[in-house]
This record gives sequence, C-alpha cells and structure tokens, in this order.
Amino acid sequence: MNLKLIENVDAKPNIPAGVDISLAISYKILFCELNGEVKAVVSNDSDLVNAYQFLSKLDDDYEIVLLDDASYERLYKRFVEIKTDRSLTDVDTSSSVDEDEESLIEFLQSSTNLLDSEDSAPIIKFVNSLFYQAIKKNASDIHIEHHEQKGEVRFRVDGVLSKHVDLDKKVISLIVSRIKVISNLDISEKRVPQDGRTNIKIADKSLDIRVSVLPTYYGERVVMRILMQSNQIPTLNDLGFPEYLNKHYDDLLKHSHGMILVTGPTGSGKSTTLHSFLQQVASKEKNIITVEDPVEYNAQNVNQIQVNNDVGLTFSAGLRSILRQDPDIIMIGEIRDSETAAIAIKAALTGHLVFSTLHTNNSTSALNRLVDMGVDEFLVSSSVLGILAQRLVRKLCLNCKEKTTVSPMLINEFGISSNHEVYKAVGCHECNFTGYTGRQAVGELFILDDTVKSNLKDISNDFEIREFMKNHGMKTLSDELLRVYTEGLTSFDEILRVGVKEN
Repeated sequence: MNLKLIENVDAKPNIPAGVDISLAISYKILFCELNGEVKAVVSNDSDLVNAYQFLSKLDDDYEIVLLDDASYERLYKRFVEIKTDRSLTDVDTSSSVDEDEESLIEFLQSSTNLLDSEDSAPIIKFVNSLFYQAIKKNASDIHIEHHEQKGEVRFRVDGVLSKHVDLDKKVISLIVSRIKVISNLDISEKRVPQDGRTNIKIADKSLDIRVSVLPTYYGERVVMRILMQSNQIPTLNDLGFPEYLNKHYDDLLKHSHGMILVTGPTGSGKSTTLHSFLQQVASKEKNIITVEDPVEYNAQNVNQIQVNNDVGLTFSAGLRSILRQDPDIIMIGEIRDSETAAIAIKAALTGHLVFSTLHTNNSTSALNRLVDMGVDEFLVSSSVLGILAQRLVRKLCLNCKEKTTVSPMLINEFGISSNHEVYKAVGCHECNFTGYTGRQAVGELFILDDTVKSNLKDISNDFEIREFMKNHGMKTLSDELLRVYTEGLTSFDEILRVGVKEN
C-alpha cells in the first residue's frame, strides 16, 4: 500500500479524545491536523502494522500519512513534551518540595551525565530535558514564567524569544524549587530576588548556567543564561565583521596602552566582542584581568573578577584593586559611573590597554558620554584609541530564503539601486520555521588617530563630529546594515528591526 508522503511541514499535535498518548508513542503513531483534518502519522512503512493495530482499537477512522524524517521528528518531540507536561500535572503538588533534596543535589551536582538517568522523578527529568532542548536549539537563555492561568517556558534563540512549551500552573513552583536546589539558592525564600550559578554535564558537554529568580505578582519566574566556555568564544573573523574592520582591530590591539570602547544596547554582542579581543591578545607574557557583572564567559589565560555590590565589590572598587595587581591589559564590563570612568581613563594613560563598554546608540556619542561623566575632554582625546558601535543581525536561512524586490523606502531614503539581489525570510525545518539561522555582527568604528584629534579639538557637538567622520570615510551602522541587506545576507524586516534609520 502506497501512503501519501507529506514533506517539510510544521505539524502541530492534535490528539483525539480517548487516545493514550504514551501508548501512541510506543506504537510509533502520532496525530496531527493537516488541511483541516486529523491524520494518523507514521515515519516509514515498517510501522504500518503497529499503526493499524493501534487504530483498530479506536472508535473513529483516521487516514494514515507519511511524514519526512525532519517533520516527523519535530512532531514527535512535541508529543513527548505533551506527555511530560501531563505527567507533571499528575504530580502530587501537596507533597513537600524538600523531599529527596539531598539525593537531588547529589544527582545533579555529580559528574554523571544527566541524560544517562532513566529513574529520576518527573520534575528532574523535565528540568534535564529543558537543558538538553536549549542546547540542541542553540538557545542562550531559558525563561520559566508564571502567568495567571498557566506557566510557560520560552527559549531565546538568535536574540529572539519563542515559546517552547506551556505548563500547568500547579507544577511551576516545583520546577522553580528544583532549579533553586541545583543553584544553591534558598528554596524557602520566595519574596526577594535571588541569583546563583550551577554547572551541569549534559550530552558530554559541561555547561555553566547563571540563574536569576525574580518574584512576580503570580509567582516566581526564572531566567537561566547558558554561559560560554573559552573554546566557544568566537574569533573576530567568526563574528562576521568585514575584512577592513578586522584589519583596523588588529592595528588597535597592537597598542600597549590606551582605551578601546564597544558601545550598543543590551544584547548587541558587546561582551562577546570584548572577549574576542582578549583571546586575540592573550599570551603567557601578559597579565590580563577583568572585572565583570556578570562573568558571562569562562575564559582561559584571563583572571576574571565578579562584581558583588552586596560586599562592596563594585566596578570602581574592583578596578582600583586590579591596578595593584600589575596588569598589562584590563577589561571593565561596563563604565557605569564617573568614578569608574575616571579610574579607567587614568589606567589607559599610565601604560595599560583598557577595554570596556558603554551604553550609547553610536560610536561618536561615546565621547560626550564620557565628558558627561565628568572626564575632562583633553583626557578623553588623549586616552581613547577607538570606539566600536555594534549590533547583531539575524542571517537568512540558506535553505529557504526567497528573492524579493528592494524596499521602496530604501530606494527613496538611501538611494539603493533596485537592481540588487535581495531576499526575504520564509521558514523551513532547518531554521525551525523562523527564516533565520545564526547571527552576525555589524559595526561602525570611530578611530581617534592624530589627524582626527587635531580636527576635532574645536568640535564638541556630537552631530558635527559624526558629520566630520562620515565625510572622512567612516562607514556608519546604517551603511553596514544596508551592506548585509544588499549582499543577500539578511532581510529588510531585520535591518529595520535592528535600526537602519539613525536616530
């Protein structure tokens, strides 16, 4: 019997009433809605005997169809998630969350691979599966949220949050308590925010997880950040900057003293770029010390300090201590106040190479930001070597992107030729139906060489500085966003989201 083959679909589970989902999975038969009808789904002809045997016990008749491997696997995972969710709902929520706490700590903090255990409680299995699915989808964060009627788990992939699974509200507190245990947090305290860390081994991969628990109106929510190891820190070439920028970075990193700044909003990849700089200059002959909040990368050949405001270890206090440790290179996670700015500038002037970040929209406005913090203008111009403003842009999926025409807005406002070969996002199984796979950095680099300093000494207005640099060949963020768009690397919607129109 030849079954109808359906390929490359994002099928959603539709489980008929009375169907035992665990039994259906064991018989390798799934159910989904296709073209308005509920179909029985198998992955190959060899499962037909089991499928007919299972369907013969049901009151209604269902057409059996074949799905391609990728579509079937995606549907199968959703069935397993529903099965797990239902088993969690059946957990006795009246039982104490303290039970088996010691064995839970031993289980999760041992070197045993989390995927090897088959006899764990449903809550533990569910938390383990969250980590596994997050790694498989290359997620950077896991969000567990409490709402009025239900709970929800979301993953942040390529900078965008998407729903992973809904949960019954009754079991959210159990899941949060288990996460608190493995992060060495107080499970009895539910009134104040808590921050912790944990290290797990999953799929033969060791992961550092940063955990933040926050009480909200309906209950505690958890955000878990999956931290990178040193061997996962991308090189400057991996970040996707054009060759001319990489050459400028090489020249800047050869300086023995001065300050290099990276600016941009939260989530624009500033910390990643700084750690790429550090990995490029790191050697056994150099003493590199960082002060960060939080430490997001476990980097080799780098001494890292975690800010702890509760005990007085602020950026400024940490920086003062660093200067007594004979450093060659210093990295400050962020210049947030005038004291940190003043110490950083002095360090750059006294023979240290200093890296740091600022929250400004573009590179040229960073100068006035430092002046606003109380740093004298002549000290800024004497110490700052270069300022990079950057953003992260999602790259179109190579498997499914489609040709389109240049937006009339770009033609009218930026003079872009309509002859460029541009593309739009579509979505397929390879990109999880988002239309995008991975991200790359785009940036504008403001280099303060002697020529620029001599011409800018009489200009204090940010707009005038920016116009001067544009006239002298500096490519802006808008220029770079248009470049990746016209090269077919991303879509019009994406460059509009990131900000092709300057403020």
